[in-house]
Amino acid sequence: MTATLIWIFVGLLVIGLYLSWTAGRLDRLHTRIDAARAALDAQLLRRASVTQELATSGVLDPAASIVLYEAAHAARQAEEEQREVAESELSAALRAVFSETAQVEAVREVPGGEDATVELAQAVRRVPMARRFHNDAVRAARALRRHRKVRWFRLAGHAPFPLAFEMDDEPPTALADRPVT
Repeated sequence: MTATLIWIFVGLLVIGLYLSWTAGRLDRLHTRIDAARAALDAQLLRRASVTQELATSGVLDPAASIVLYEAAHAARQAEEEQREVAESELSAALRAVFSETAQVEAVREVPGGEDATVELAQAVRRVPMARRFHNDAVRAARALRRHRKVRWFRLAGHAPFPLAFEMDDEPPTALADRPVT
């Protein structure tokens, strides 16, 4: 009788440790999602800021400046529900303005243009990486949250179900082809 109770106790202890480890892993994934989302937000803000700075610098023609400024302003001011759409529209505006290498070369030739194009190219390249890191963390957390043990024992607590950030983040061809120094 005593041996049976000991085995039951040991079994419950092992199950408790396993559930505790799983809950800790899920918590670490949620922390990783939060950090990745903060990094993504920072990169999106940087891209919009660099775009607004370039649009107001007088380097571009007036039509391109207006298109870029309005798209960047909309991306910076968008509510959370509309953020993906606004950021996609900024990507489309950047592709429209910088679709040809001649436009990038024209910007580079003016004083301060070289620095502006390098900074914009870096900002445009970092957004897809930050989005990929965020979405990978979301995918891992979703996979773990789908397990029965997580649902049955409510190991996720009250954390909201993680959502991926889906947007058009294809860089402009003229900026993507340009080597970044």
